[in-house]
Amino acid sequence: MTAVASPSPRIGIIGTGAIGGFYGLMLARAGFDVHFLLRSEYAAVSEHGLHLNSTVHGHLHLHPVQAYASAADMPPCDWLLVGTKSTGNVDLAPTIAQAAAPGAKVVLLQNGLDVEDSLREHLPPSLHLLGGLCYIGVHRSAAGVVEHQALGRVNLGYHSGTAANDEAQQKAIVEAGAGLFHHAGIESQAMANVHQARWHKLVWNVPYNGLSVLLGTGTTAMMADESSRELIQALMAEVVQGARACGHEIPSSYAGQMFAMTETMDDYLPSMYHDYVHKRPLELAAIYARPLAAARAAGCELPRMQALYQALSFMDRHNR
Repeated sequence: MTAVASPSPRIGIIGTGAIGGFYGLMLARAGFDVHFLLRSEYAAVSEHGLHLNSTVHGHLHLHPVQAYASAADMPPCDWLLVGTKSTGNVDLAPTIAQAAAPGAKVVLLQNGLDVEDSLREHLPPSLHLLGGLCYIGVHRSAAGVVEHQALGRVNLGYHSGTAANDEAQQKAIVEAGAGLFHHAGIESQAMANVHQARWHKLVWNVPYNGLSVLLGTGTTAMMADESSRELIQALMAEVVQGARACGHEIPSSYAGQMFAMTETMDDYLPSMYHDYVHKRPLELAAIYARPLAAARAAGCELPRMQALYQALSFMDRHNR
């Protein structure tokens, strides 16, 4: 690809795991000025670079990498892509504020409901906060090594900031963000309602993330067994029911589309499975507790999702 015409925005990756590593590498490869914040993998990435093994893009290697062990060492960034787990959002706020240029756009590339709400009050009011929903199959296989199995689309929506009352400015910001991804060969589109879009993504995340941990298996085995298929469909139907109770209409056909799409996938182990295996905290608040609470406040009980959440909570506590 050709290099980006100057002036180019400076992009910071907060959390260079599977998500941050994939999108950061793709943006850097497209010619953007990308800076990566790392913790445990800083030494490995500094020495060996970032590797991407992709069924779509082949093997890509970024070296050298503009890598940092501390946000204090990073230059101020115009865009910050946050690829960390939502479990650490509040503690992450000072890091984001330190790495952000004045008026920076912060994009949360995270799963779950209301992840922006839990972070907003801890950020400087001058920063724009966007939701980013990643439709991608990706995981880390080693320090600085990302395995990309399928997809890659990122949908963006404006959440809050100084453009809160200016729809034209919001649209311009979101379109600029989508333009970054488009230039890197990644599909991206605007979302009119971040909350509704997050409910849509929960239709897949609630059953497959949780059941991968509970059953200790990937999507192929789940889709091959009659009992797990019925449970997946029942959980999907509950998420749609909860979304509607909260005022977010999801077409009845959407769950069926997600179910059919998963049947065509190669075997996939969702992110929560990897978190459990590596004894990391599970994203139970964002993916289960908040949607359950929102539905309950709207007078809607989701018993299967509640039972799955309780089982995962037990496993999470005893795993760590």
